[in-house]
Amino acid sequence: MERFPELVLMGQDIADYGGVFKITDGFVAQFGKERVRNTPLCESAILGAGLGLSIKKKKAMVEMQFADFVTCGFNQIVNNLAKSHYRWGQNADVVVRMPTGAGSAAGPFHSQSNEAWFVHTPGLKVVFPSNPYDAKGLLNAAIEDPNPIMYFEHKLLYRSVSGPVPDEYYTVPIGKAKLVREGDTLSIITYGLGVHWATRLAEEMNLDADILDLRTLLPWDEKAVRQTVEKTGRVLLLHEDTLTGGLGGEIAAWIAEHCFEHLDGPVQRVASLDTAIPFSPPLEQAFLPQQRLREKVEKLLAY
Repeated sequence: MERFPELVLMGQDIADYGGVFKITDGFVAQFGKERVRNTPLCESAILGAGLGLSIKKKKAMVEMQFADFVTCGFNQIVNNLAKSHYRWGQNADVVVRMPTGAGSAAGPFHSQSNEAWFVHTPGLKVVFPSNPYDAKGLLNAAIEDPNPIMYFEHKLLYRSVSGPVPDEYYTVPIGKAKLVREGDTLSIITYGLGVHWATRLAEEMNLDADILDLRTLLPWDEKAVRQTVEKTGRVLLLHEDTLTGGLGGEIAAWIAEHCFEHLDGPVQRVASLDTAIPFSPPLEQAFLPQQRLREKVEKLLAY
């Protein structure tokens, strides 16, 4: 906000209250209510105002209080933000922040992983960091980018993961994956909370595995995926989103089409169950994929 004095933040309870997750706590005191604005409970209006600011040559960041609530503004994103440049040459310089994911027993209206809805929409970019360093760098890159960016933030990671973050301004390039662990026998391709599930299991099983953090889901890093597939020959795709229609299916199809001769086994997918997310903590854990991850890894290694 110091670098881009025209940038306006908008969202429900983001001003004096600092947002439901306290991400914007203290921003009003530093930047004022003209630039940190509470909005009505109307996601469609918030997103439309963001596009209007872009038309007036201003940058906008819009917070969905929970990613689930974006349904009320879906048309604004997929038909207005995503298509304005194609249709009439107008940039939609809007970042849509999306607190997402399960793990807090918040139930089916506050815990969905809905990133796949937007990966299917040309004109959008979709970003999903897994750690604090990438979160800052990708957010800065998203703000710099004149295109509409869906920026997913996993709610469970807000308070459960820490790491060094430089004070100075920096960016992490959108569209570039990161190899967070290296090995030769298996590749786990994932993002968000899945990076931590995969890393934890690799340590527990002493896996000789590549773990590739996609970081950007649209456009995703085809070069990095190809490199890890050619290196290990065994691939597992992991995501918290439900299995059917998830990004893992798209990448699995791409690998089968472009890297088939390098595979030593069938591409495996591990994802959440095709059902609504339960409120009950034990049922929520059964819904999530980490309990099935070890079984799939063992199956792939034994193939």
